[in-house]
Amino acid sequence: MTVDLLPSAALTFLMIFVRVGTLVMLMPVLGETTIPVRVRLVFALVLTLVFYPVIGGLMPAVPTTLGQLLALLFGELVIGFFIGLLVRLVMSALQVAGSVIAMQTGLGFAQSFDASQGQQSAVFSSFLSVLAIALIFVTNLHHLFLAAIFDSYTLFPPGTIPPVEDGLRLGVRIVAESFALGVQISAPFLAFGLIFYFGLGILARLMPQVQVFFVAAPANIMIGFVMFAALLGVMMLWFLSYLENAVTPFLAR
Repeated sequence: MTVDLLPSAALTFLMIFVRVGTLVMLMPVLGETTIPVRVRLVFALVLTLVFYPVIGGLMPAVPTTLGQLLALLFGELVIGFFIGLLVRLVMSALQVAGSVIAMQTGLGFAQSFDASQGQQSAVFSSFLSVLAIALIFVTNLHHLFLAAIFDSYTLFPPGTIPPVEDGLRLGVRIVAESFALGVQISAPFLAFGLIFYFGLGILARLMPQVQVFFVAAPANIMIGFVMFAALLGVMMLWFLSYLENAVTPFLAR
């Protein structure tokens, strides 16, 4: 079956849009669920128009059969999904950190809507996610996301088989490092929780007639907020540095 329904320019635009659109839908900041789908779609179309004059020459020859066309489009979809998902997984470090902080400060029951996840999560996780999105714009890290989208055509040329083994290895490493980063960010609160509840247990043995847990709950929350405010700058600086390093492998050297 010969494909003659669209001119070569339209097919090239379509192949670029499939990868760019998938990346835009998954990338942090660019693909947040709070941004309307139509806005993200228009942004992906505009970005495709901007990339077309440069990337169009890298596209393979126009396929002559429907099977070849579908194979090319599926390959572009997989590459876009893979890169976008890996970068999105980096944001899970804040989810881990926020959940641990909430549990250690007695606010594990407090839930709020998390824009980056599109669901309810710990209040500290939601705050850290929103703050991270704002700081990504302030520090121009979103330029790295756009550069990663553009450079993906150099690292993973259209029509070629991507290095699946290397990609899976990178995915496992990012998942492990993101979880480790979340624990490291919340490490001061883990130490605080251990010391606080250990002291609370000793106090309960020394003064059994006093309901120490009811007395200590406000102190736990207050000290937790003070620590959170004091360490917030360091935590976010650490996260942004890791995010930059995580995106770097997707940039052409």
